[in-house]
Amino acid sequence: MEHIVLSYEDRVATIELNRPDALNALHEQMLTELLQALKEVEKSEAHIVIIRGRGNGFCAGGDIKTMLQSANEHSFIEVMETIKQIALILHHLPKLTISYVHGAAAGLGLSLALACDHVIANEQARVAMNFIGIGLIPDGGGHFFLKRKIGEVKSKQVIWEGKVMSAQEAYEVGLIDEIGDEQAVQRKVAEWLAKPIRAMIATKQLYAHLSEQQLLNTFQMETAYQAEMRKTKDHEEGIRAFLEKRRPHFSGK
Repeated sequence: MEHIVLSYEDRVATIELNRPDALNALHEQMLTELLQALKEVEKSEAHIVIIRGRGNGFCAGGDIKTMLQSANEHSFIEVMETIKQIALILHHLPKLTISYVHGAAAGLGLSLALACDHVIANEQARVAMNFIGIGLIPDGGGHFFLKRKIGEVKSKQVIWEGKVMSAQEAYEVGLIDEIGDEQAVQRKVAEWLAKPIRAMIATKQLYAHLSEQQLLNTFQMETAYQAEMRKTKDHEEGIRAFLEKRRPHFSGK
């Protein structure tokens, strides 16, 4: 794998997003590799999985420049299916998962972080569900994972504002569970490994089973609405503004 690094130590697997020159922005190959890594971890004897990013950030979201190069419908459906499979595996994975957010976690990157059981962010972290800036809606199960963390009303506020939040702001809203450094991650790992972790995993899988149909419905609707939003003038304007590094001027079309 070129853009994903998978390693094991004792009962802990670590998945690192490895595209630091692009703040670990996710393109099709990287998503495919991430899914491959998760499938491998699923079959391993690890009890805990840590997901983190190399370089200066966790994940800047989907790679917008790649998105423009693969704008055809077939490619879009394939990418959305891969994203769906990643989120589904994380949802019911028979392991406990920790996302460690340092630097940026935006868009799809934030959806990925929220799909984990425990989110730790360092003090320098900045998070945003910023699809709105390019006229899109969250994907990767973002609507489901946001609602699970903070409820529907706050989720809509976070999505509609697209605000970049500090670690403290995200903690106060409930998006992250803990503010801490890498030592905080290791403390959480040690805490979990000292417990009857198979019982903890059983509880996770029970809740995952109860909510799985809702998550599947979310994927279906996200794909349909995202396909619709990709055809709007506002999306075109959002992309142009992003590439031209200016404020977008939306028209509601």
